Amino acid sequence: MNGKLIIFSAPSGAGKTTIVKHLLAKHGDRIAFSISASTRPPREGEINGKDYYFISKEEFLHRVAKKEFIEFEEVYSGTFYGTLRSEVDRIWALGKHVIFDIDVEGGLHLKRKFSDKALAIFVQPPSLDVLVQRLKGRGTDGEDKLAERIEKAEKELRYADQFDTVLCNDDLQRACAEAERLLLNFVSEK
Repeated sequence: MNGKLIIFSAPSGAGKTTIVKHLLAKHGDRIAFSISASTRPPREGEINGKDYYFISKEEFLHRVAKKEFIEFEEVYSGTFYGTLRSEVDRIWALGKHVIFDIDVEGGLHLKRKFSDKALAIFVQPPSLDVLVQRLKGRGTDGEDKLAERIEKAEKELRYADQFDTVLCNDDLQRACAEAERLLLNFVSEK
């Protein structure tokens, strides 16, 4: 198969995970989710091998040294995320395209690496204020982690113009419909 990559990147809280889950529910016959590896502990309800591959920092760095990652980043201080080469190969072997829910720097790295085989979509929140409210509403982070996410989001918003397209998530239903259109157009291209 001539597999492609569909990359959804955004600051934390912009809605990329919700949009990706919508696409997987409607188009799971064509796409499969790339499960990232991470050194962070699982959140409540997260399952190893489904949401992330949760591995130790030592194992992560060992795999980096063995060049098992297509891309990786130290997203937050001491916390690494990355895409295993074996994960992309696994999905392509199923005859499907790979869909990513990935941080901004990782998304840009994948786009540079795969060029025309990749569609990089930046999910834009309506505003930084809305993004902050979404992050606070999650209730998953303490004040320090929340401040770190907000600071990172401010930087990431500046990268939007480096993506193939910007998808504004000011109305979730409309954003999901537009994401579907982008996905279907891209995977049907030769």
